[in-house]
Amino acid sequence: MPATRCPSASTHPADPAPPVPETLAYSFTLPAALASAALARAATREVLRAHGLVDMLDPALQTVGELTAVACQFTESANYYLTLRYRSATLRVIAYDSHPRHTSPHLATACETRRRAALRVLACVCRACDGAWGFGEAREPGGGTRMWATLPRLSAAAYGAP
Repeated sequence: MPATRCPSASTHPADPAPPVPETLAYSFTLPAALASAALARAATREVLRAHGLVDMLDPALQTVGELTAVACQFTESANYYLTLRYRSATLRVIAYDSHPRHTSPHLATACETRRRAALRVLACVCRACDGAWGFGEAREPGGGTRMWATLPRLSAAAYGAP
């Protein structure tokens, strides 16, 4: 008896090509636990290796570690979200946590100062790699805060070199 296809099955088979930098696009939902930063770094290490981006490992792992540690500290929910993308020769790392913007200007300023201080190392890594970083209100339906960093490959590959 001939096999019948499921009518809703994809007509496009899985891409057999190996991963390349331009196909790097991953998202993770992580528990708000201190161990999650190490798990996020381990996953990032494997993703970058698979996509041929080992020359960016050191600054990328530092960036992921910093963003996930801060997201874990600030989130008010049981988890937070991390995304990795590689576009236009730049690695983009974004972390979303559920901490909302304060309505009181005094509290908002104090909270932003605390978050900025927690991201001091990230600022140094981005500066050394000619990248950028920041944070602000998340536009997603759940709200919260979006923290991000960009690392251009060329300068990130030279990170830490004399």
